[in-house]
Amino acid sequence: MTMFLSWRDRLLGHAGFQRWAARNVVTRGVARREARALFDICAGFVYARVLAAWVGLDLFARVAAGPVRVEDLAVACAVPEAAMGVLVGAAESLRLLRVRRGAVRLGVLGAALRGNPGIAAMVGHHRLFYADVADPVALLRGTVETELGKFWPYRGQGGASAAYSALMAATQPMIAGELLDVYDVSRHRVVLDVGGGDGSFLSAVALRAPAARLMLFDLPAVAAQAGARFAQNPRFSAHGGDFTVDRLPAGADLITLVRVLHDHDDGKALVLLGAVHSALEPGGVLLLGEPMAGAAGAEPIGAAYFGFYLWAMGSGRARRPDEIAALLRAAGFTKIQVRKTSQPMLTGLITAEA
Repeated sequence: MTMFLSWRDRLLGHAGFQRWAARNVVTRGVARREARALFDICAGFVYARVLAAWVGLDLFARVAAGPVRVEDLAVACAVPEAAMGVLVGAAESLRLLRVRRGAVRLGVLGAALRGNPGIAAMVGHHRLFYADVADPVALLRGTVETELGKFWPYRGQGGASAAYSALMAATQPMIAGELLDVYDVSRHRVVLDVGGGDGSFLSAVALRAPAARLMLFDLPAVAAQAGARFAQNPRFSAHGGDFTVDRLPAGADLITLVRVLHDHDDGKALVLLGAVHSALEPGGVLLLGEPMAGAAGAEPIGAAYFGFYLWAMGSGRARRPDEIAALLRAAGFTKIQVRKTSQPMLTGLITAEA
């Protein structure tokens, strides 16, 4: 096999073979597709910046009401008309919009993004990530102080807890729907959301489990924001602390970890799962939802995107379901189930019992 792969690599890298494959009626479709894929890897950053420009200029909202002429967009955004033409052409090629007879309207992907504010919030947040990967070699060598490392509150550098909570609130609905459509939370009496941010996920749980008591645990500054939000709700209580040194609130028969475990390295992840196991009532359930490595059809999300994102953040990694299951068993959990979600690119789902 090693000899075959070496031969294959030499063949694919030969300029003469590449020209032949591009002309041959049998191979040219594959050659063109692979050439496009390679170019997309090279140009991906530019594509992302086109999207960032559309979000930054709020062009999705400007176009959503109906067709708008390019010159009118240029005036509204204080951008030269020629430059707006470049942006419009780029966005049309990415299916973010359509241009007909000089009028601009939303494209298929633009309409989908317009209906999901969480994506726009992540696009805005990515300015920190892009700054961190501007020099990827320096990032990998650990010779730069990263913006993501300063952003997340639990990285121990102060953290922008208000910005963190706002980002979680904007992006949580698309995750919550995926998880709660698969797992029925209505049978539980007490739900504790660990790392629950401003309580956005618990708000979704509250609608699906109207009789349940709701608790949230997060860092003190973050939990305080959630407590203020739900101050008039007798079903809700917020608890501030650090799971590495403080016990989690007791009494829950369902504990949720939504986009939390992958933020921590294996040692701290095991401490967290042990704390959850200790806090759950016997027979209680852990619901764990987050993007997972190896998701079919979305492999670059876990390996490339989250690989670099979490490296820039300074801790954690995207794990395969079997790796998460191994940590759960080590923490004492049983009846571990990997459940299918409709959008595994967004989140996977695993449940386990204490």
